[in-house]
Amino acid sequence: MYQYDEFDADFVQERAVQFGRQVEDRLAGKITEEQFRPLRLMNGLYLQLHAYMLRINVPYGCLNSTQMRKLAHIARVFDKGYGHLTTRQNMQFNWIKLSDMPAILLELASVEMHGIQSSGNCIRNITADEYAGSAADEIEDPRVYCEILRQWSSLHPEFSFLPRKFKIAVSGSDRDRAVIKAHDIGLRLHKNEAGEAGFEVFVGGGLGRTPFIGKSIRDFLPTQHVLSYCEAILRVYNQLGRRDNKYKARIKILVHEMGADVFGEKVEKEWAEIRETALELADSETARIRGFFAPPAHEKLDDDDSDLAGDPAFATWVEQQTAGHKKPGYTIVNVSCSPVGKPPGDISAAQMDGFADLADTYNFGEMRVTHNQNLVLTDVRKKDLLPLWQKLVTLGLATPNHGLISDTICCPGLDYCALANARSIPLAEKLSERFADQQKQKDIGEIYLNMSGCINACGHHHIGNIGIVGVDKKNSELYQLMLGGSAEEDASLGKILGRGFDEDGIVDAVECVINTYIELREAGEKFIETYRRVGPDPFKEKVYSAPA
Repeated sequence: MYQYDEFDADFVQERAVQFGRQVEDRLAGKITEEQFRPLRLMNGLYLQLHAYMLRINVPYGCLNSTQMRKLAHIARVFDKGYGHLTTRQNMQFNWIKLSDMPAILLELASVEMHGIQSSGNCIRNITADEYAGSAADEIEDPRVYCEILRQWSSLHPEFSFLPRKFKIAVSGSDRDRAVIKAHDIGLRLHKNEAGEAGFEVFVGGGLGRTPFIGKSIRDFLPTQHVLSYCEAILRVYNQLGRRDNKYKARIKILVHEMGADVFGEKVEKEWAEIRETALELADSETARIRGFFAPPAHEKLDDDDSDLAGDPAFATWVEQQTAGHKKPGYTIVNVSCSPVGKPPGDISAAQMDGFADLADTYNFGEMRVTHNQNLVLTDVRKKDLLPLWQKLVTLGLATPNHGLISDTICCPGLDYCALANARSIPLAEKLSERFADQQKQKDIGEIYLNMSGCINACGHHHIGNIGIVGVDKKNSELYQLMLGGSAEEDASLGKILGRGFDEDGIVDAVECVINTYIELREAGEKFIETYRRVGPDPFKEKVYSAPA
């Protein structure tokens, strides 16, 4: 992991002290809430329905065990004993007292963490493939470029007050595990015909009230130009993005209205003017940053799976929760934070502490947060899987549902958020209980169910194979059903199937969709493949065949 230097440490410490003074002024009534709002947002503090919510950056999803224990401490001392993992690979605490914020920020600064630029009209936490550095299909480690972009973008004088928030994601393989096409800028590492690594550049992706899939504006960008090209994109956006209407201020609107080709031409023109400056990434700097992400001290092992049999529950977990590793004898372990009947993404202080211990014992002291609101251990010896699983069972983190229907993405919804129209957590709990049977989940196969409490799409409902969005109709909570979304390299936006449902009705509707898929699918087809083959009509006919 990247380690703070003296400048980094001083900067975060000074910001914590500065915000502490601003909090004191607010509590003393020296500044109004309206004056305080931009100050708190710059430090990741939101005011929600019942309390303040603090969003803490987890750069490109990487945490070490010391940081996780500090988050557990904050959850225990300053919150209600748990935190919430987000779709931007961050951690949120939903019950923060304003008077505690100075102490919390100092606690975070002591372990190289903060909430700076986790909100506001700036470049937010940069996200990446959660398997970065370990994936068998990886072309190059994307964390190197994420860290370079993070350092470049932090308090960038030109891009600290953009027309709207701005999100960047980087993928290191042909398999998109970073949702790059739903970002303002998405960068896909690949190799050209000469075997050189570079980026395909996507712009204008985003969800919310006006969703778009990002458009490719450059097929191959040499890695040394990543800063200058991103700067060119941001300059064009900063100059031409709308500031008169926040709902039309995102870069996706600019790209859509201008057209990707025209936008790309403007970027290329801007880039030509700045690419020969100091923004070109020196090999020495890339090598310096790459040194922070050197592989851990892997042992030389045989790739022997013979120890993975035995207990059927363990075998099921191994089959469902592990992924291929580039080193023989090692595997990647997906750890579910979406147990049946519980809020997706929530993790208790005790689980944080216990998981930190497991990371120290089995994974070189590190872990990852995923955009699916789960955790990952990237470098586990296969021979350690059984004791790891046994300890995860004890912690309540051994649900074998990675990529299955109960492994939902879910925003906090109306239980916490002032913007929400409907509750999403109780719905997620009901759906996971409806499909709790492990064999039934396995029979359904890979499928992604995402839900949001409103059109702002914090739960990524547009890119779920099945998406659910809460709406308000005459002061009643209703849910619209969407089908056909994908967050992967074949990214697509789901489409609303028809009229909305109440909470019980939407659970029945999802089950009807699943049963229809099972009837229609051909051998080996995933849900998204069947849907794309047959279209929405067979599902619509079944779901709405009963009287309203």
